Amino acid sequence: MTRPAGPRPPRADDPYGTGLIGSFAAPALAVVGLLIVSIMTLNLMNGELPFGIGGGPGGGNGGGDGPARTPAPSNVVIHEEDVEFPGTFVYAKAGNIWIQTQDGPRQLTSSGRDSMPSWSPDGQSIYYIETEVKLGNWPVRGQSRNFDMHVPHLMRIAADGSAAPEELIDGEFTSGQYRWFWWMRQPVMAPNGTTIALTSDQPDPTERDVVLQLYNVETGKFSRPDVPVTSPLGHQDPAWRPDGRLLLFVRNGRDAGRGAPVIYRYDTREGTSTPLTTAGYLEPAYSPDGQYVAATRTSAIGTDIVILHPSRGTELLRVTSDGRSWAPVWSPVGDAIAFLHLDGQSVDLHMVELAGRSGAWTVGQPIALTDVSGLDAASGPGWYVPPDELPPAASATPAPSPSS
Repeated sequence: MTRPAGPRPPRADDPYGTGLIGSFAAPALAVVGLLIVSIMTLNLMNGELPFGIGGGPGGGNGGGDGPARTPAPSNVVIHEEDVEFPGTFVYAKAGNIWIQTQDGPRQLTSSGRDSMPSWSPDGQSIYYIETEVKLGNWPVRGQSRNFDMHVPHLMRIAADGSAAPEELIDGEFTSGQYRWFWWMRQPVMAPNGTTIALTSDQPDPTERDVVLQLYNVETGKFSRPDVPVTSPLGHQDPAWRPDGRLLLFVRNGRDAGRGAPVIYRYDTREGTSTPLTTAGYLEPAYSPDGQYVAATRTSAIGTDIVILHPSRGTELLRVTSDGRSWAPVWSPVGDAIAFLHLDGQSVDLHMVELAGRSGAWTVGQPIALTDVSGLDAASGPGWYVPPDELPPAASATPAPSPSS
């Protein structure tokens, strides 16, 4: 789509404006050999991987790790019945939202267009993005042209499935006679139950990058924190500290032909932001006590899970070293980390247990919670444990540390 003089046209299937660089223009799930995590959130700009990613519903067959295995159909998640874990996971598969307890998985939505789920703080609801394909139009060289729009809708559904999904925001955008859309990605509700952090280029995608924004569900209004951004790469991966004081996000960057994502820390009280890490880290997740940060580390061989110091951003522990793991989520109990893992060409949910004293853990062997199930590689998992199932230390809201 040629850019006319004046305001830039909206981005289609390329929220971070990186699609003009060589092979990065290919649709996210069809691209082979690029970074797993930012596959879809940064249009594959944050690293490289030496293996393929299954793109169809239910994942793909086999790979380089042994005999090919038949993936689960799009309406089935295969889980390991003898594995124990507390609470409930949420994840996406084949465009639908699923939850998984000790008793097994259950499909929660059925639109085939759903992604990026996350829990409400009280565990009663799940927030996610539903994408609707509609016909839109935009001027090119002075003439109106028709395009397929991928309109996002911010949705909420009761975690027990007792009510139909509720739409909170419609991402369709109108400019005069033209119809387009603005992006919404990775919604995460704050501990206060009122403010959703997400990335978006609303209200006018012709004038703004996809950046960190805050949406108040009570007033229905957006606000934009004053944080640094590298245009047009924008932000991704918002993550709240359990007390709500700090909000982590990723400032996307580029170093020649490679992505250079940096985790930043935004202080909601002071309105200030500072980099937490050097380049090469994304998808942060706070520990339940707010004292540590799990993250995805990118490298030339792939992506792995690490634990970072919460104020210095230095690596304290390498959780995985296989180059095929990403999207960590900390157990609300504090003694385990779950993450997505690529086995052959199937994306599944794995978990490692953390034994010993905090900060000096012993990492257990990875445990598969699903098998050849083809989960959505762009939608990280969420993990909720009810307060009455938490130990006293984990159920208490952590106080800000002196360094915060």
